[in-house]
Amino acid sequence: MHPISHPPLTCFSLTTTDQIAHLVLNRPQAMNTMSPVFWRELDQLLTTLHQQGEARVLLISSTGKHFSAGMALETFGGDIAMDDQSPEGRAAIFDLLGNMQATFSKLETLRIPVIAAIQGGCIGGAVDMVSACCLRYASADAFFCIQEINIGMVADVGTLQRLPKLIPLALVKELAYTGRRLSAARALGCGLVNEVFESPEAMLAGALQCAREIASKPPVAIWGSKQAIHYARDHSVDDALKQMGWLQGAIWSNQHVREAVTAMKDKRPGNFPALIPLKTFDETGL
Repeated sequence: MHPISHPPLTCFSLTTTDQIAHLVLNRPQAMNTMSPVFWRELDQLLTTLHQQGEARVLLISSTGKHFSAGMALETFGGDIAMDDQSPEGRAAIFDLLGNMQATFSKLETLRIPVIAAIQGGCIGGAVDMVSACCLRYASADAFFCIQEINIGMVADVGTLQRLPKLIPLALVKELAYTGRRLSAARALGCGLVNEVFESPEAMLAGALQCAREIASKPPVAIWGSKQAIHYARDHSVDDALKQMGWLQGAIWSNQHVREAVTAMKDKRPGNFPALIPLKTFDETGL
């Protein structure tokens, strides 16, 4: 299958090959910090991937020594400076943060799984980002740091909400209160990362292998699995079982099951339909 071309970007490069979308942070000279352009481009990219339905998995990796050093200093300068001089200004912070939180939440609500491949430092806002991904692979030199406490603030774009769902609460508190680094080895031990590789190259190869395996499955069953897992995380077992019944009833396909079983017996890739593209009301022409 030929690669799909995407428009040029400032903070990222994006390619889609063999139904795997590969998003690469490409500002190593700036340690892949999260500038205002970063937020705009990421939000637009995730919206487009969600609507198109062409990719079956999204892999996010990076360039240079560090995955990302988090928020760029200029992000809260100029027209979007945080105003703490009045109640009206402080109230506006709520909506500003809500917009940023919504961008990373798109990783969680994307119709396809998201894999993060992490080398070097994953700092501050980068922890917010990767905690919203489905899977995390790391190189041996990777480390995670809730940097916000070290600069006098509270992590506010998802880290403190998602990490307690991924690792022990006491460890979250240790990292959030001290700003200590969590090594790749310790991240593996607590379950934050799925696997640690000796080098960034080996790590990226391992992440791509997982992406290929995911892309070989029926996309609608992968979609349903992601829906069920996230619902179960946030609801009681009884509620989640009821949701599972409705979900399975909505997407069950005898044809997909037959094809999957036949493909396994024949030792060949399965042939499954893609998710259908989504259209917004402003695209319908009505």
